[in-house]
Amino acid sequence: MEQVSSTGRPVQITVTEGYDLKGFKGDTSVTFIRAEFNQVVLGDSAKITVSPEGTAKYNFTCSFEFNPEGGGIALDDLAHKPVFLTVTEVLPKEKKQKEEKTVVLGQAVVDLLPLLEGPLQNYMVGMQVPSAGEKDCPIFFKNGTLKVGGEREPVPRPKKWPIANILAPGANNIPDSFIVGGPYEEEEGELNHPEDREFRNQAECMKKRITWDLESRCYLDPPAVVSFQKRIADCRFWPVEITRVPLVAVPKGKSAKFEKTDDEGQFSFHGVAYVNMVPLLYPGVKKIRGAFHVYPYLDSMVYEKTKCLFSLFRDTGHNLIQNNKVGGINSPVSKPVVSKNLKEDKTVKEKDMEGKPRPGDVQVPSIKSQSSDTPLEIEPSLCNNPEGQQYVEAGTYIVLEIELDKALVPKRMPEELARRVKEMIPPRPPLTRRTGGAQKAVSDYHMQIKNIARAILNEYHNMFGKQVVKTGNDIDSETLEEQKCQLNYELNCSGKYFAFKEQLKHAVVKIVREKYLKTTSFESQEELQKFISELYVFLVDQMHVALNQTIPDDVQGTPPVIYTSSEQLRLFAFEAEVNENYEMATVYYEERLVREPQNLEHWLDYGAFCLLTEDNIKAQECFRKALSLNQNHIQSLLLCGVLAVLMENYEQAEVYFEDATCLEPTNVVAWTLLGLYYEIQNNDIRMEMAFHEAFKQLQARVLQAQVTRQKSAGTVECVEEGGKAESSLGPWGVTSGSSTAALKVEAPTGLGAPLSILDEFLDESSQLQSDSHEPILSVQSQDPAASQKASNILIKETASKKEALKSQESSTCLHSTPYSVSQTPTTIFMETIRFLMKVNAVQYVHRVLAHELLCPQGGPSCEYYLVLAQTHLLKKDFAKAEEYLQQAAQMDYLNPNVWGVKGHLYFLSGNHVEAKACYERTISFVVDASEMHFIFLRLGQIYLEEKEYEKAKKTYLQACKRSPSCLTWLGLGIACYRLEELTEAEDALSEANALNNYNAEVWAYLALVCLKAGRQLEAEQAYKYTMKLKLKDENLLAELHMVQETVGFGNPSF
Repeated sequence: MEQVSSTGRPVQITVTEGYDLKGFKGDTSVTFIRAEFNQVVLGDSAKITVSPEGTAKYNFTCSFEFNPEGGGIALDDLAHKPVFLTVTEVLPKEKKQKEEKTVVLGQAVVDLLPLLEGPLQNYMVGMQVPSAGEKDCPIFFKNGTLKVGGEREPVPRPKKWPIANILAPGANNIPDSFIVGGPYEEEEGELNHPEDREFRNQAECMKKRITWDLESRCYLDPPAVVSFQKRIADCRFWPVEITRVPLVAVPKGKSAKFEKTDDEGQFSFHGVAYVNMVPLLYPGVKKIRGAFHVYPYLDSMVYEKTKCLFSLFRDTGHNLIQNNKVGGINSPVSKPVVSKNLKEDKTVKEKDMEGKPRPGDVQVPSIKSQSSDTPLEIEPSLCNNPEGQQYVEAGTYIVLEIELDKALVPKRMPEELARRVKEMIPPRPPLTRRTGGAQKAVSDYHMQIKNIARAILNEYHNMFGKQVVKTGNDIDSETLEEQKCQLNYELNCSGKYFAFKEQLKHAVVKIVREKYLKTTSFESQEELQKFISELYVFLVDQMHVALNQTIPDDVQGTPPVIYTSSEQLRLFAFEAEVNENYEMATVYYEERLVREPQNLEHWLDYGAFCLLTEDNIKAQECFRKALSLNQNHIQSLLLCGVLAVLMENYEQAEVYFEDATCLEPTNVVAWTLLGLYYEIQNNDIRMEMAFHEAFKQLQARVLQAQVTRQKSAGTVECVEEGGKAESSLGPWGVTSGSSTAALKVEAPTGLGAPLSILDEFLDESSQLQSDSHEPILSVQSQDPAASQKASNILIKETASKKEALKSQESSTCLHSTPYSVSQTPTTIFMETIRFLMKVNAVQYVHRVLAHELLCPQGGPSCEYYLVLAQTHLLKKDFAKAEEYLQQAAQMDYLNPNVWGVKGHLYFLSGNHVEAKACYERTISFVVDASEMHFIFLRLGQIYLEEKEYEKAKKTYLQACKRSPSCLTWLGLGIACYRLEELTEAEDALSEANALNNYNAEVWAYLALVCLKAGRQLEAEQAYKYTMKLKLKDENLLAELHMVQETVGFGNPSF
């Protein structure tokens, strides 16, 4: 089969040969091929005799015309309908037989869909969509099969053609097209929550149900694609109607005729499912699959949600019944063909309904008028749809899958995003290691000094070695001086002294150029003399360093250098940051960068500090530097995006956030920040997409943690149901048996079973429903949005709905057992808030807090008020902070974080009595607060002020054990000094001085200890540094002067 050139429109079918043919009459039978398409016979082949090997060469060709512009056979027909090739045997004539007899041997079905996948660049879909015009193209799926309960549908199973006149068994299966199902949590429908799992398991396994397993296709040309996108953006929800149509048996015999009855126009149990089509507008999304509740069809409700002005079944109800009578022609009735392609697989799961509707009791509403421009005028009986209401009472739902060949909205490829990031922040290659440099120049100078020293020692040994052996170490100074003069004379006479100078000259020149950067002439003689003096001092000092390395001095060694780790510097910087000593904090942060410039964590910490000081430009430079070190680092990408938003560079922000979600699709914070960006851009559809994905990833992570905990405890149980192992942990299991058994069927127009059988089914279902204690889903509300995932209703809540959600979720948000920051988050927004608070992006936090307040799983929780209090505490708004802390304490009185922040509030506001009480309560909890370091520091300071030195000593000791710093050792030293424990005080103060020798208070207390111990020289040295560093504590300085006067020393200026 081939498609001719694009200028023509015929489709040519060629049958060359048949294989494995076997007739009814003997081995050599006569056969021919009949080709049919769209219920039209295209032609018959010549009658060919089958060879003994079962082959027949037909070489039969036929064709038909199609018109892409509409009229006759359109592109939609090629996607929707196959070509039938029927193999027929011609039986030999018997005696007195006038006409030939034929027998159908088999039938082949040819899928014409590949013809559309040629040079035409169009979209292939599988569901009902509107056409480019004003009217939609109807697609009907009929003859659903009633399945008894007790067994699950097998997966994968083939999808079927929506055509009724297929004769050969198995020919109604679409080649290479299967229903595979999938986990509930990956669905976009409504019944995908943990509480729905049991209900769906029963509906899809234990209860009776209707299945279609059909696939229908439509072709979408570019104008139809535009119309499709606009309809989704405007309406969001798509109506999928369902009704029950009476089946009339086909009479037998030639004289049988159809008679019209009063039931011909009837349709009952008219329902509708509202399918949220918005995910198809998400970038890169090509498929929607899920279960959707069925609601009674009410024109006002349908119009309100879908802007649809007419009912598909009311317009074509009579034709549908006629189609059912004649055996089920599944193709749509004669209407303009749409150039859109939809694949739609739907399943109706009906829980048991009360009341058996009888065909004679059904009242058909009379339709007064129908127009495509005006709403329907209908009888009041339709507004009250008691039959459709039974769908709600029974929890009926339909499972469908909508798949596009190409996404409506293309998604940026990860390669493109990576390229954009490289354009904005090109990677900086590591600098090539220099062979020279100041350090190497000094090292070369040391090497030359050592070589010259060895040479001089060898000369000395040659000249005076025997004399030294005789006298030993008892050599007087006069002898040594005489040997020195002889050695100098020998070196000068032999020329070795000049050689040593020349050997050293090159190393000195390198020091001048590399260390002192002197490469030009001096402007004056004074400048030259000054430089020579400075150089001489340096060279002599370095000579001693080199000689000490060669010949160690046992008398006096160099003092050990106390090395502070990067973690300690981070702690010191954090201390200075909290104490608002930003200058000292900057010193510590920059010291970390100097030590490890290639460590991106150091750049992120410094950038977060710059955010706190509202230096956004420097923060952006730090985050970009971190990203240049590793362009796949998620946190760097997110922080670059946050800074881009704060600086209103929205195009770059989108690239950063999208790249983060591509590199790590499971990152909750990345998806949430992307959604917040889309909210700023007023792109509601993409905002919902991002929040929905974040919510899904959070749920998956929570379940994974649950599974891990249960596995460690040995409590995971598996049960066999329907021949498949199912996890009992909920619908989020990765390999859940029930999750793969979700049925996929096509939209129903008739239930495909005799009316009496279905009535019994509904009657039995209603009885089981009345006996069941399961909650009835969506009975009180017919709003499908209420059944959407929580991530789809995070925004734009009404005040009444917010109050209801608060009351429903309060029990789950009041108590959180682990109080650390790393506890399992309750919502995507709270996890994002924790990330932003950690990096000091307070300007961004309030936007996220607004979402947390409206989130159904969030609301005003203890952590919500705690974050609000912390933001106001940073602004020194103590009144607001105290108000929010009171709210937090009311919601969780035992949360140590609440009491810790309250202590900080009272401490900063000067109420040290209340601060002391809060701090003591915090450290008395079994579970620690998030930041215990400053709680110990400030509580110890309060104890010192109140002269409770024993308590202060114990408090500072705990701080020193947990996270030692200059301030913790200083506090311990002060407490020990006040307790007259001078030895312990000196040890603690010495440790504090080693960690930070620029703290004037440490030097002051060291001076006091030395004065009390009677060590005059050390006391004067400590006092000198105290004054040099400008001690600000006037009371301590006065105490120091008083002790100096008492002991009579310590101040050299006396």
